[in-house]
Amino acid sequence: QVQVVESGGGLVQTGGSLKLSCAASGSIFSVNSMGWYRQAPGKQRELVATWIKGGITNYADSVKGRFTVSKDDAENMVYLQMNGLNAEDTAIYYCNTIVCAAHWRGSCQLSEEYWGQGTQVTVST
Repeated sequence: QVQVVESGGGLVQTGGSLKLSCAASGSIFSVNSMGWYRQAPGKQRELVATWIKGGITNYADSVKGRFTVSKDDAENMVYLQMNGLNAEDTAIYYCNTIVCAAHWRGSCQLSEEYWGQGTQVTVST
C-alpha cells in the first residue's frame, strides 16, 4: 500500500505564489510518475503538471510559464511552485503518482496508481 499526502494549499491574493508539496510512502520500488491535477467546483479534474521518470515534465497550457513541477531525487516527493496565481487557479489540487510496486530482474512487474486526498488552493481577487 502507498500513502500520498499533499500539503501547502491555502488562500492567496491574485498575483501571489504558493508551493505545494506531495510525499509518497509505502511499498514503492520506484516512482514512474508524480504530478498534480486539480478540480474546480462544477468542473472535471484536469491535469496541471507532471514529472515522469527520466525527468520529463508536462504542463497544462493554462499554467505554462507560471507553474513549475519538480521532484526530489532523494525522496519520493514532488513539488508544485505556483506563481502569478489568478482566480481561475482556485481548485482542489490532487497529487497523483504511478509507482512500481514489484519488480523482477530489474523489470517492473506491477504498476499502481495512487491519489492524495487533495489540498485547497483559493485565489482571492
